[in-house]
Amino acid sequence: MGRNIELIEKVVIVPEKPTPCKRMFLSNIDLSLVVYQDSASFFDPPSNQMQFSEICNKLYSALGKMLVHYDFMAGRLVPSFEEKNRFEIDCNDAGIVVAAAKTDRRLCEFGVISAPNPELRELVVFLHEETDLKETPLVSLQLTQFGCGSLALSSHYNHCILDGIAVREFEANLASLTRGDDMIIIPNADRTLLKARNSPKITHPHFEYSKSANIENLFTMRGTSGTNVKKDLTENQTHVLYLSQQKIASYKKKALENTALKNITTFQVVAAKIWKARALATKMSHEKVSTMLFPVDVRKRVVPELPNSFAGNALVPGFARATVKELMELEDDFHIRKVQEGIERLDDEYIKSGIDWLELNRGVPCKEDSFSLVAWWRLGLENEVFAWGRLKCATPLIVKPGLVMLLPGANDEGGLNICLSLPQDQLQEFCRIMLEC
Repeated sequence: MGRNIELIEKVVIVPEKPTPCKRMFLSNIDLSLVVYQDSASFFDPPSNQMQFSEICNKLYSALGKMLVHYDFMAGRLVPSFEEKNRFEIDCNDAGIVVAAAKTDRRLCEFGVISAPNPELRELVVFLHEETDLKETPLVSLQLTQFGCGSLALSSHYNHCILDGIAVREFEANLASLTRGDDMIIIPNADRTLLKARNSPKITHPHFEYSKSANIENLFTMRGTSGTNVKKDLTENQTHVLYLSQQKIASYKKKALENTALKNITTFQVVAAKIWKARALATKMSHEKVSTMLFPVDVRKRVVPELPNSFAGNALVPGFARATVKELMELEDDFHIRKVQEGIERLDDEYIKSGIDWLELNRGVPCKEDSFSLVAWWRLGLENEVFAWGRLKCATPLIVKPGLVMLLPGANDEGGLNICLSLPQDQLQEFCRIMLEC
């Protein structure tokens, strides 16, 4: 780590035209996600022999144009004028930071790039600076050129500004502008569409959320805790388990035998299997209730529906919960049905009740005996063509202990990569259970 990576320049990109000064409301869904995420997109060496300096300039120019429409990304998190213990975004054109870097090392020396590995953290090494959250950019990017000519565009961004679907649209716009084309989707960042009701009305229990700990210091508690790479390193290995298409098909076949289940998706069957395997591998006591969270897009589930161009967070945690004893003893169809129920329960009233619950409790996604499963592979980030070439793969750089990520398998293989962080003995047991049919 740390050898031969050189910072060429670090620039602040602001909107190319001044944008209106305003404060932007953040929804309770946004506010449950005030944490920074790191990911990287990889490109082969440009086939058009484009120089690194030209690539940088195309990126800077495209970002300047984009920020006119995504003005909130160039702003800063600030305490709300009206409400105690609430953030909003000051859209002040402070800008985003972009670092350009070069390394002598070839991309192949960094190991697997289709899943997180510690070597890849160099790709955000110039983005992690200890600063007060009020001064911290909501988005920072690092463009790195490798010795072989390959490129990585890495991002360190605050999840409160965009969910995965909005990130995918941001990438599509960015790719288009680097090619000299127009924006594809004009974003609508109005989160008042997801505002709590006046007065809040909780009509369901919300096992998907936990109450926050102390909220005395908003900026410490919800801003920086758990977001910094240096503080967040654990001794657990991040492990990748590959599931072939044949293995997934065999899970489905078994689940459909002798059960009333009719339509089951790859996500449902794999999620149910992971839930059971992780609960047993971590040796949770049989009486404990295990909760698996998984983001569900509610853009079309709320009334009125959110606009197609909605740029914010509209992925709400669905959940499946059962005792470890039930996970151990009952058949796969029970687990799969629980996952299906977790998706089905998210209708308009349930979602609004959850937003109201967050209004009163200032909560975060459930922390007790739980983990989150993120279907990253469904985002389809690998389709964009930038001025310097086609994006060949995108990956998160860190998988925190309470997270399991489903990533695409290698292009020629199909299937899925399950990425998680557990102690070695638990990992072995997890893999053993997963690979049983």
